[in-house]
Amino acid sequence: MNRIETDICVIGAGSGGLSVAAGAVQMGARVVLIEASEMGGDCLNSGCVPSKTLIAAAKAAEAQRSGGQFGIAPVAPQVDFAAVKDHVAAVIAQIAPVDSQERFERLGCTVIRAFARFTGPREVEAGGHIIRARRFVIATGSRPFVPPISGAETTPYLTNETIFALRDRPGHLIVIGGGPIGMEMAQAHRRLGCDVTVIEGAKVLGREDPDLASVVIDALRGEGIRFVEGQPVVRLAGTDGAVEVTLGDGTQIKGTHILMAVGRKVVLDRMNLEAAGVAYTQKGVTVDARLRSTNRRVFAVGDAAGGLQFTHVAGYHAGIVIRQAAFGIPAQTSSHAIPRATFTDPELAQVGLTEAEARAAHGKALTVITADFHHNDRAIAEGKAKGLIKVMVVKGRPVGASIVGPQAGELIGLWALAISSRLKMSAVAGMIAPYPTLGEVSKRAAGAYFSPKLFDNPLVKRIVRLVQRVIP
Repeated sequence: MNRIETDICVIGAGSGGLSVAAGAVQMGARVVLIEASEMGGDCLNSGCVPSKTLIAAAKAAEAQRSGGQFGIAPVAPQVDFAAVKDHVAAVIAQIAPVDSQERFERLGCTVIRAFARFTGPREVEAGGHIIRARRFVIATGSRPFVPPISGAETTPYLTNETIFALRDRPGHLIVIGGGPIGMEMAQAHRRLGCDVTVIEGAKVLGREDPDLASVVIDALRGEGIRFVEGQPVVRLAGTDGAVEVTLGDGTQIKGTHILMAVGRKVVLDRMNLEAAGVAYTQKGVTVDARLRSTNRRVFAVGDAAGGLQFTHVAGYHAGIVIRQAAFGIPAQTSSHAIPRATFTDPELAQVGLTEAEARAAHGKALTVITADFHHNDRAIAEGKAKGLIKVMVVKGRPVGASIVGPQAGELIGLWALAISSRLKMSAVAGMIAPYPTLGEVSKRAAGAYFSPKLFDNPLVKRIVRLVQRVIP
């Protein structure tokens, strides 16, 4: 066995692991980076990058169908499904060099392509090497969760790890799971010419504000997607191109393909965490607010840390760990201002508390402000005026914001900044937004918070009348 001494050993070359490795090595730390599968992890190879590329292709197809409102004759798009997948692969290939082994070796990392297994509190074994490190970072990510459904062992199904390699267009895609991944893939495939049914055991987009979720559901239903809610899937059957899903009430739904989109499972198997004294559960490594495990030399980031499963959270975690592992500066995580977005059309985004969460937490101290996109001139001009923003305000400061509408994922950034920096609503109301932009909807919402205080206040009216009489 070859022995390596290092400062930081990062296990997993996904978003969180790569961020830790790149930051630490460029600031002078010795770094070993271990990855058993593909560099770039789920986000690059089977998650964010391919899914948003597929969504972009689907949006281009839909634009050909929806030109009538602009005086442009709608046409049925001629979709070459295999060519769409070639485009997805090309985008991945274009981004891949940023995450590549070669780049990280040029930065100064020692990259080992093998499984890592702890052999003690300060050592791991990987690819014929024993790595002894001052600090370890577990960044192994997650994989698709497949529930124990009867027939799943013998029935073909897709996950986000396999669907992007599919080159023949599904005739009827059955999506099991009505969360963000399921909804994004449902709409993308519908727009690319597939029949689509979404099955959700509880409520579609059940985590989101129901007023806003309904806007997305109605839009997708209007495009021809069928939704089945409140029924569990109890059995799968069929062969390639001819599958059948049986629901709890006995209903059978036939299709050509099944996509499992019911959640994620943290990847910690084969790591022998017990040898390192690292406690963990099915949700992930047990960590404190500093992302330290029960072995204080071992940190966990991203999905492996057992919390919110977003690429941007993994990046945020990486910054927290670098401060501690590279500089010895204590740093803690906070989840109160982490945004999330579902990239359907219209998009759905959230940061901080939803209305229901805010009412439960703040009661009568809460003020809920709303503004509609149908008053936004840019949205009207682009035929995208269906949308809504809600801002939850306590003592003049936003504690949550919910947006459904065009580019909601971009618009939520302002409210993430406002909440994380504890800005007052007056700061957003006083912002000068260029005209005409969708960003004006946030300024309008902030202004609506002050409108009753200004326009419906008898004292204000008396002061204004007095000023008009007294000041020449």
